[in-house]
Amino acid sequence: MILDYYIADVFTKQIFAGAQIAVFPHADGVSDKQMALIASEMNLSETVFVTNPNNEKTTRRMRIFSPLAEIDFAGHPIIATAFVLGSSGDIELADGVTSLIFVQNAGEIEVNLSSKNGQPTFVQFSRKVSSIIDRYAPSDIELADFLSIKPEDIDNKKYSTRLVSCGFPYLIVPVWNYETVRKARFNYASWNKSAAPQTAALEVLLFSPKTPYMDSNFNARLLGPNIGIHDDPPVGSAMPAFASYLCSHDFTQQGTHTFAVDRGDDKNRRSVLNIEMDHKAQAELTLRIGGEAVLVAEGKMHIPDIIA
Repeated sequence: MILDYYIADVFTKQIFAGAQIAVFPHADGVSDKQMALIASEMNLSETVFVTNPNNEKTTRRMRIFSPLAEIDFAGHPIIATAFVLGSSGDIELADGVTSLIFVQNAGEIEVNLSSKNGQPTFVQFSRKVSSIIDRYAPSDIELADFLSIKPEDIDNKKYSTRLVSCGFPYLIVPVWNYETVRKARFNYASWNKSAAPQTAALEVLLFSPKTPYMDSNFNARLLGPNIGIHDDPPVGSAMPAFASYLCSHDFTQQGTHTFAVDRGDDKNRRSVLNIEMDHKAQAELTLRIGGEAVLVAEGKMHIPDIIA
């Protein structure tokens, strides 16, 4: 079996920035075992296998694998897959916006693929999420200790630390300055001594409302016991929790809000995620997450028939 694949840098318009995602656009007939082995071989944060069992024009099935396991939902692969399918001609692009349906293990996702001169330019997908928010949090001293920052770096005036889950719990910690987010280092021993493990969160979303870049409003970073000390992983999966967190504060008025979140920096594969949220004080929050992508590579992978 010979499979075509593409690699896209996602949530960026700058090559060699953003998050690297591999997409196999014609993965019909590829077994679960093969998918897992291929994702391990690619060794990227996520590898996408696209199938079209019913030969539909604008609907595709997506299977997403990290090098370790299958993932039921992820946002970065949506952006990458839409860009790859549009750029390769696998999906016929309409003038302006092409409406697509991507089916992940978590369900159907509505996707709008914008294009210009026959080439994709911007991808936006929508989700409705329900959240659980708990204001119980470790003390500022504990937070600062396992994040390797100072207690006074934490913002308790406008924001506050809260536990937010839209299916996966995040401990969301606000700090005053961009530099604090960048210099933070996770301390595993201090984490275990704190009250944090009692919150059930395994990842901390550290954010600042200040950023040196004109195209973003927040800088965010994920840290935790399962994240490498120097790693700065993609934050897309945490955006529903972050949007719900913003809506949980009284100063966030009802209505539609638009903002951008970046991760990384100009030396560390910076990404920019564009968010729209409809805050209506209802049980479900409607989100629209969008971004750009750049195609970096394409190739062929040879899969021995013995691996099935």
